[in-house]
Amino acid sequence: MTVAGLMRQYQVVGRHAANEEHPNPEAYRMIIFAPNPTIAKSKFWYYMHQFRKMKKTTGEILDCVELVEKNSRIVKNYGIWLRYSSRSGTHNMYREFRDVKLTGAVSQLYDEMAGRHRTRPRSIQIIRTAQVAAKDLLRVNPTQFAKAKVQFPLPHRVASGKRGQKALSDRTYSTVRPTTFFG
Repeated sequence: MTVAGLMRQYQVVGRHAANEEHPNPEAYRMIIFAPNPTIAKSKFWYYMHQFRKMKKTTGEILDCVELVEKNSRIVKNYGIWLRYSSRSGTHNMYREFRDVKLTGAVSQLYDEMAGRHRTRPRSIQIIRTAQVAAKDLLRVNPTQFAKAKVQFPLPHRVASGKRGQKALSDRTYSTVRPTTFFG
């Protein structure tokens, strides 16, 4: 599985294929993060093969629908519990992210795990996700931005030009560096 852009959240429902012995088998539902529905179904069968004695050839997908978050205007804190395989073994981990959507936080997770731990997307298994209150945050990075009045200083600004004009000057080349500190 490759991660191209944002991950999406899918609810996949599947079951054993019906036969004479079991005309109405038990259905299983999973919430899976994947870039598209095809990979979501594939991950569903991967996990079902681990949990139950089921695979794609002996089962059927009943439903695969994308879950969309209702309120994506407010920044929220997300906690993600995961398991990943490294060169030395399998590890459990808890990460915290700030984003407007859970899918954005999961995308951040995949990017950060690739950068910090050299983990491939196929070796990451998301166990659980939860929305975390600001007072319950454990990690330093999300905590520093979860305060009520966060200010972001702008020490170095580039005087951007108007539409259709050059940004810093009317000349293409200059012998003087632009002044970006207006403090």
